[in-house]
Parts: sequence; C-alpha cells; structure tokens
Amino acid sequence: MRAPSRLFKVILHCKVTRATAVDCNLICDQSFASQSSITSKKTNPYRVSHFLANKFNGNSQLIGTKASSCEEYITDEVLNQVLATTEDPEACKKICSDHLHKMCKVGNIRGAATMLQLVRDKKIFLWPSSYNLVLAAASEKADFDLSAQVFKDLLVSCRILCATSYMNLARSFAKETDSIQLMRFVKEASEIAYPSGTTVVNRIILAFGECGQIKNALLIFDQMKTLQCAPDVITYNTVLDILGKCGQVNEMHHKFIAMKEAGISPDFVSYNTLINSFRKVGNLEMCSVYLKEMCEGGIKPDLLTFTAIIEAFGRSGNTDEALKLFSEMKQRKIKPSVQTYRSIINNLKKMGKEVLAMKYAEEMNSSSLSNLAGPGDFKPKERLSRNQKSRPRGGNCYL
Repeated sequence: MRAPSRLFKVILHCKVTRATAVDCNLICDQSFASQSSITSKKTNPYRVSHFLANKFNGNSQLIGTKASSCEEYITDEVLNQVLATTEDPEACKKICSDHLHKMCKVGNIRGAATMLQLVRDKKIFLWPSSYNLVLAAASEKADFDLSAQVFKDLLVSCRILCATSYMNLARSFAKETDSIQLMRFVKEASEIAYPSGTTVVNRIILAFGECGQIKNALLIFDQMKTLQCAPDVITYNTVLDILGKCGQVNEMHHKFIAMKEAGISPDFVSYNTLINSFRKVGNLEMCSVYLKEMCEGGIKPDLLTFTAIIEAFGRSGNTDEALKLFSEMKQRKIKPSVQTYRSIINNLKKMGKEVLAMKYAEEMNSSSLSNLAGPGDFKPKERLSRNQKSRPRGGNCYL
C-alpha cells in the first residue's frame, strides 16, 4: 500500500484551520503552481476538501473530505482501487458499493459524497442500493444538499425509485428553511425525469406530506404550474388527502374546486377522500352533498365510500340514514365488510336499539366468507387499473 502523503497526514491529524489551509495551499502550489484556491480569512473545511479533490482527482492521490470529524476522508488505497476499475463499470460498482457501505456504517457521509462525485465525473452510475444507502445516511444527518444530489443520481441511474427513497429525501429537509433551494431541486428532478416528471413530483409531494411537512408539500404543488410537468388527477388527490388528514378541510375544499376549474375531472378516489375527511370532522351535510355529486357524475361509490358515510351517520345517531345507506350498498352488489357490520351494530346499541342490533349481528355471523368483503375489496380493480395507466412503461417507470 502506498505510504500516506504529506497532504494526507495534514488532514488526518490536524484540525483544518487558517494555518493548515495555507499549508495545504503551499503543498498544492508546489505541485501545481496554483496560489488562488484559498483567499478568505475564514477557511471553510468543505471548500478545502473540494479544492483538494479537484487538484488530486486526476493523479490518483488523496481526496480529503475533512469536516467536523477527523475520520471523514478517503485514503489513497481506496481511491486507487476505484480509479483502477473505472474502465470496467461493473467492477467499479462493486468496489464502490463495498466502500460506501463501510463509510456509511461509521457515519462518513462526506467521504461517501466524494466517492460518488468521483464516479459521477467518470460518467459511471452505481447500483440503486448504493445510492439508497447513502441517501438513508444523509437523511439521518439531515443533509439535504447530499440527499438532493444522490436522489438525482438515482433518477439517472435506474429511474425506478422505491417509496423509501422519497421518504429519506423528505426527511433530510426537515430542518431546512430554504424553500428556494427545495424549489430548485424539484425543478431539476422533474427535468431529469422528463417525460415522467409529473409522477416523480407527485411522489415527492406525497413523501413530504407523510413526513408532516405540509407547507413544503403545498409549495411543491404550487410550483408544478411553472414546470413542464403539469398537475394531474393523482396530484390533486394526493394534496386533498394531505389536507384532509391534517384536518384542513376548508383548504381541501378549495383545492377540490380549483381542480375542477383546471379542467381535471375528479374520480372516485377524490370523492372518497372528501367524504372521509368531512366524516372525520362531523360534517355530514358535505358528506351527503359529495355522495350525491359523485353518483350524478356517473362515478359509482365503492366499499370505502359507503363504509365512511355509514359510519358517519351512525356515530351522529342517525341510524335510520345509516341503515338506508347500508341497504343501498347491498342493492349495488357491494359486499359489506365485518367492519361495516360492527359499526352498525355498535351504533344501534348506543341508541338503545338492542333488538335491531341483534338482528344485524346474527346476519353478520351467518354470512359466509364469500359474502363478506375482504382486504382485497378495499382496493377495487378500477383503482389499480388507473394507477397502472398513470405510470410510464418499461425503463421510464417510476415506482
């Protein structure tokens, strides 16, 4: 193994200060006749590492990534192994994967970032698992700069992103306040993903919403109008769901109106989201309004629709309306679930209608499994088909 260079020893054993930065500059000056890399009085450790990376990249030397820990570096040996395999992409991917795993395990994400930069400069893109490993580590450190770059590399590399990738990206922004930085990233990601940018941005909005970053999710949604990727029905359904889950039903209602004004027709997912959200806040009037609008628009209510609205009327004490809807559901050949039966039975008991409650309990117990809805019935074929149609085919599929 090659002996550590003087520059390597400076980084490994010394804290980066003005003095050591100047020392590094002098060393590089001796080798490359450059004196302009460090000029400010306060030396930024990341700038020093970036300078060193640029100077030594083409000479199989050290790339330092000194930040807050003396362990954040890449040795000559590691770099030589990577550089020696750049002509063989598969071998390079294997070497990088092994070293990235080791670096992320000890928290050396800056070293991992430097390695990714090295292979990126060589036009080599690694396995998705390698990027996801670094993305997870960057998320734990709340390093959005690194997460954003790794996410873009991942888009270029495989174009098939799992939900965890999106969640890690969103988590990494939890402590950030620079919305301009976020908007710039979304624009770049949508351009990389073109013509499937809408699908990718939809998933980013969903991830930010699930992480509780409602404001950022809505900012991204608003920015879509300025991008090449326009909002579609899935975009609006995602936003409706985010707002409904956090109780912002008035804002949800405004977005639904804007959806129709934009010429995007709501589907049964849109209406189910509205009905379920209004049910949670006890607004039965709006539940009835949208159930009626749904049916008049030729959209068939499904098990989720009836379950939500039956439970809403039952809890309010209006068991007569709940039973009327239950009867209509069965007339539409929609199999009731055990959950629906139990909701009716419990609400009847609360209203003192023990005899009627017993009747429905016996009906539930006498029903065969084939006559009761199972987990699969909560995901109708229409919904699966629509989601599948919204996804690009082949290599451009973003999951």
